[in-house]
Amino acid sequence: MGFPAQTLYQKTEVDGGTGLFFYLVRMRTFTTEEASVLEAIIFHRRDVRGNRFLPKDVSPDVLDRLLAAALQAPSVGLSQPWEFVMIRDTGVKQQIRECFEEENDRAGELFQGERQEQYRQLKLEGITEAPVNMAVFYTPAGRPVLGQTSMQEAGPYSVVCAIQNLWLMARALNVGVGWVSILQEEKVKTILHAPPQNRLIAYLCIGYVDEFLTTPELEQLGWEKRKEKTAAVFYDRYQSKLPANAEG
Repeated sequence: MGFPAQTLYQKTEVDGGTGLFFYLVRMRTFTTEEASVLEAIIFHRRDVRGNRFLPKDVSPDVLDRLLAAALQAPSVGLSQPWEFVMIRDTGVKQQIRECFEEENDRAGELFQGERQEQYRQLKLEGITEAPVNMAVFYTPAGRPVLGQTSMQEAGPYSVVCAIQNLWLMARALNVGVGWVSILQEEKVKTILHAPPQNRLIAYLCIGYVDEFLTTPELEQLGWEKRKEKTAAVFYDRYQSKLPANAEG
């Protein structure tokens, strides 16, 4: 039996003298220094564009570590509703790239004036540049799932947790990840021969990069600004805004 490193296990005999044992997991604690490392990984995670990827392969061992991190993600009712399609084939990548280009042209029409011009100049994928692509799917259970009976979206959200785990592990290994969302789901499913009931949650581009930017690229380019804590955090309940002419 293999156990994760640095996790403590206590062997306990089952009652009745059967000679059977079970293991009680005693989760380890972490030091302040270890917590600081995780904090740094979170703060330095970036969404990587195609102009950053290097022509350097990602080894199977590294990919296994990324997948192992993803598979440790929390999931509603321990449903683990995820499946991962690893893509290295250049022909498949090119088909996905063509799907992106079609959707990206359509998306560009939604912006106007200078915003549209800026959008057209953005590099928003690295499908053919990245050595590895990964399509991440949500697989419905087809039966009631504990914790998902009221909020059905808890299933797809569980898959997003797996993606975040993978992304953070990749950053810890100095591997870049880019999430391509400008895709038509059904076309991607057709290209990948995905089961009809599966939902495409993410299409990831994975590989080593020339650098990790100090701040998000879209922030550097002036497309968006990072939201401040005061604009995102509320206490106890949402607070109604007072009318402009209200006193006090």
